[in-house]
Amino acid sequence: MLSKISQVTIWTDHIEPMKKFYKDVMGFQIINDLDGYIEFKNEGVRFALCERNIMAGFSDEYKIKANGQRFELAFPCESIEDVDLSYETLLDKGAIGVKSPQNMPWNQRTALFMDPDGNIHELFCDL
Repeated sequence: MLSKISQVTIWTDHIEPMKKFYKDVMGFQIINDLDGYIEFKNEGVRFALCERNIMAGFSDEYKIKANGQRFELAFPCESIEDVDLSYETLLDKGAIGVKSPQNMPWNQRTALFMDPDGNIHELFCDL
């Protein structure tokens, strides 16, 4: 069976603001910047952005915009202080805060923020 994910791609209609966010706010290095497709350097799993209309020729499903939260990228932090500092740094760089850092019942400290497309992502560390 296929039990390994090797790439995560975020489909978008706003490639330039998303590219700027993941490069300038999140700090990802661009390794491929092609027409409507951006791939970032990331350890372990390939990470990319792609314009939705590029894939629309393969399936009309790519034309349908997501409604609500469909996925989350979770970014591990080294410590409670790292979660707090990383959250403040992201906000200072232009990320939209969703939930400030707090300790959760599942023994993690988490904070939530949003990218330009409205996708909510998480910073976390184990308590």
